[in-house]
Amino acid sequence: MDFSEFLQSNLQQFWELTGFYNATWQHFVMLGVGLFFIWLAIKKDFEPMLLVPIGFGMLIGNIPFNTTAGLEIGIYEEGSVLNILYNGVSAGWYPPLIFLGIGAMTDFTALIANPKLMLIGASAQFGIFGAYMVALLLGFAPDQAGAIAIIGGADGPTAIFLSSKLAPNLMGAIAVSAYSYMALVPVIQPPLMRLFTTKKERLIKMRPARAVSQNEKIIFPILGLLLTCFVVPSGIPLLGMLFFGNLLRECGVCNRLAKTASNALTDIVTILLGMTVGASTQASEFLTAETIGIFALGFMAFIIASSSGVLFVKLFNLVLPQSKKINPLIGNAGVSAVPMSARISNNLGLKYDPSNYLLMHAMGPNVAGVIGSAVAAGVLLGFLA
Repeated sequence: MDFSEFLQSNLQQFWELTGFYNATWQHFVMLGVGLFFIWLAIKKDFEPMLLVPIGFGMLIGNIPFNTTAGLEIGIYEEGSVLNILYNGVSAGWYPPLIFLGIGAMTDFTALIANPKLMLIGASAQFGIFGAYMVALLLGFAPDQAGAIAIIGGADGPTAIFLSSKLAPNLMGAIAVSAYSYMALVPVIQPPLMRLFTTKKERLIKMRPARAVSQNEKIIFPILGLLLTCFVVPSGIPLLGMLFFGNLLRECGVCNRLAKTASNALTDIVTILLGMTVGASTQASEFLTAETIGIFALGFMAFIIASSSGVLFVKLFNLVLPQSKKINPLIGNAGVSAVPMSARISNNLGLKYDPSNYLLMHAMGPNVAGVIGSAVAAGVLLGFLA
C-alpha cells in the first residue's frame, strides 16, 4: 500500500467515526429539543437548575458516533463513564439523596399548623391513579402504566425512582416528561385555576396559621416517618430520606449536616441526575411512538392532579364554616412542585386582591404533595414490583 492509499484509508476511517457521518435526522431533532430546554431555562427562567443540566445532557447524549467502533462513550455502553454516572439513575439512588435535600430545606410549619391541608395534597394524587387506569386501557402493561402515571405528581425524583424499578426501558421518557411538566407549572396551572374558580372564591382570605412550637417541628418528621412507612413500607427509600433531612433541619443540633444536605449534596446530585437523564434521551431510544404516548399521558395526569386539588377545596368548603373556608387557589399546590406551585397560588391571589397573601397557606398542600407522591409511588411499587 503506497502513501496515498494509506492516507485515503485513514481519512475514510476518520470520516466514518465522525458525528457528521453517523448523524440521522432523529439526532438533530433531539439536539433541537436540548437547545430548546436550555433556551427555556435561560431566557424564560423555567426551572433553570433542572432544564440547563437536562438540556445540555441531551446535547451530550445525541452527538452521533459509530456504535460498532467499541469506543465505550455512550450512556448505554457498559463500563463507559456516562454509564457509570447513569447508574445513580438506573439503580435509583439519586432520588433518595434528592429527597434528603428536599427534607433539609423544607419547612413543614404550614402543614403542622393546619393538618387538614394534607387532604388537598392527597386529592392531587388522583392524577396519578387516573392516569394509571387510562394507561392500562391503552394497552400498557401494569408496571409500565404505574411508572407513567407517577408523572402526574410533578415530582421528577419520584418518577425516576419508580420507573427505575417498574419500567427501566421507559425511564428516559418518563423522567424528561416529569421534569418538563415541573418546569411548565407556571404555564399550565394558572388557566386551570381560573377555569375552576369564581371571582368570589379567589378573594377568600384565610385566617393566619397558629404558631408551631419547636417540639412539634421535631416530632413531625419522626411521627411522619412511622405513620407513612408503617402503611407503605415500600416508600421507605424516599420517605425515610425526606423525613431524615427534615429532622436534621429542625432538631437544632445538626446544622452543618442540614446545610450540607440542602446545599452542596443536593446541588451535586441535581447536576449529575439532570445531565445523565438528559443524556439518556438518545435518539434511537427516545424518538418512538411510545414516548409520545408517555408525554400525552403525563400531561393528562398533571392536568387531573392540578384540577382535582382545586376542585377538592371547592367541595371541602361546602362543609367548612365561613370563618374557616379555604381559598381554592391553593388547591393547585397539591402537586409536589415545591415551592413553585405555592408561589403560583400566591401570585394569582395577589392579582385579584393585592392584600391576600396565600404563600404560607399554599405551602401546606405543597409539602403534603411531596409526601403524597412518595406514598403513591410506594403503593404502586408495593403492588406492581
